[in-house]
Amino acid sequence: MQNDKTTLKDLSIFSSDGSEDVFALMDYTSTQAGRDMLHKHIQNPPDTFEKLKEVQDAVKFWSAHADLWPKIILNGTLVMLDKYFETADSFSAPPGVLMLSLNGFFQKLLNKQEYFFIQFSLSHLSDFLIGCTQLAAIADGQDVPPLLLKELNKIKDELQHRLTPQLISITKEIKYAELSRLNYKARREMKHVVYRLINSYAKLDAWQSMAKATIKHGWVFPELTPDSPVCFDAKGLRHPLLQTPVSYDIAFDNNRNFLVLTGANMSGKTTFMRALGVAGLLAHIGMGVPAKSLRISFLQGIITNMQVEDNILRGESYFFAEVKRMKQTAEKLLQQQPHLVLMDELFKGTNVHDAFECTKAVVEGLLHHPNHLMILSTHLYEVAKQFSANEDILFSYFVTTLSEDGNYKFTYELKEGISNDRIGYRILQNEGVIDLLNRK
Repeated sequence: MQNDKTTLKDLSIFSSDGSEDVFALMDYTSTQAGRDMLHKHIQNPPDTFEKLKEVQDAVKFWSAHADLWPKIILNGTLVMLDKYFETADSFSAPPGVLMLSLNGFFQKLLNKQEYFFIQFSLSHLSDFLIGCTQLAAIADGQDVPPLLLKELNKIKDELQHRLTPQLISITKEIKYAELSRLNYKARREMKHVVYRLINSYAKLDAWQSMAKATIKHGWVFPELTPDSPVCFDAKGLRHPLLQTPVSYDIAFDNNRNFLVLTGANMSGKTTFMRALGVAGLLAHIGMGVPAKSLRISFLQGIITNMQVEDNILRGESYFFAEVKRMKQTAEKLLQQQPHLVLMDELFKGTNVHDAFECTKAVVEGLLHHPNHLMILSTHLYEVAKQFSANEDILFSYFVTTLSEDGNYKFTYELKEGISNDRIGYRILQNEGVIDLLNRK
C-alpha cells in the first residue's frame, strides 16, 4: 500500500501540532527504536498481499502471547548501549598487567567516572542480551508464524557470538580485571552485532505494539482478501479518536463501488470518511481495526481529497490546489490495482456554479474506474440528484432533525438516499452572527 503525506495528515494518523492522533492509540512500544520502526512501518506498509498476511500473522501471534514479551529490555537499555558504543574508548590496547593488577577499589579512585560508566554499560548490555535470548527461545515453540520465525532466527544467529555467554553472566560481583577485558572485547567485537539485534528487536517491538493496541482498544483483526474482486464490508465501523463514536455498517463490491454522501455541514460526513480511511490503513499494516468485523481486499493505496492548502509563494490559489490534488487522484486511478479514494466537498475554492460543473465532471469520470473504492461527500444536493438514477452508485445521507422553531440536531445516523437539508443560514442565525452584524 502507498500513502502520501497528505493522506496521513487528512486521516490524522500523525499530528504535528500536538493534537490527538491515531498513532498515539497504536503506540505501545517499549523503546524509541520500536516507536521509530512503527512510524516507518505506517509510512511504508507491506507492498503485496502476501507480505501483509505475514505481518498480520506476526501481530496476531503477539496478541495471543503477550506474556512472552521480555520485560528486561527498557528504552534506557538501548539509549545506554548507543552511548556506550559511540563513546570513544580510552583504551587503544588491551589493559596491561599493571592496570589489571590494581583492584576495583583503586580503579574507582583513579578512574571513578569511567569505571562506573563501564560497569553500568556492560550491565545494560547483559540485560539486552538476556532479553534477546528470551526472544530467541520463542523460535523453538510451536505455531510461530514464518515472518516472526525468520526474525527470531536472526536474533538466535547473532547470539552465537563467543562473548555472549560471558556478557550474559555479568554480575555486580565481577572483578575489575574481568570487567576491563570484557569492555575491551565488547567494544571491538560486539558493536555491529548489537546494532543488528536492536534492529530486529525494534521490528518485534512494533509488531507487539500493534498487537497490544488491538487488544487494549477491543479492535478486531480484519479478513484480508486479494486485490480482486475489490471489496470493503464493515460492521460496526467507528472512528477511534471519538470518545462516544457512532458505529456504521457499510459494504462495497465490484458492482457498487461508488458512494455519494450528502447531508448538512457538521452532520458527520467527513468523520465517517475518515473512519473508512483509518480502518483501511490499519488493516494494511497488519493490525486490528475499530469495528465489529471488516472484510477488505488488498488496496494499492488510500487517496484523500480533504484538506488541501493554497501556496502563496507559488501563487497557487485554494481552487488550483484542489485541481492539482484531483489530478494526482486521477493519475492513481489509471492503475489497475484498487485504491480507496476519499473526496470531501470538492472544489470549495470556487463559486457554486463552478463547483457543480466541476464535481459533476469528476463523478462522470470516476464512473469509468470500477476497480477502485470511491466515496464522495457533497453538500451540493443538485450533484447527487443528477446521478440519482445511476444504479452503479450508492447514495447515503446523514440525518439532521429540524424543529419548527428553527432548531436543529445532528443524529449522525446514516440512511440510504439523498439529503436536501440546508441549515447553513440557521446555524449562522443561532450562533448570533446575524444579530451582531445588525447592531449599530
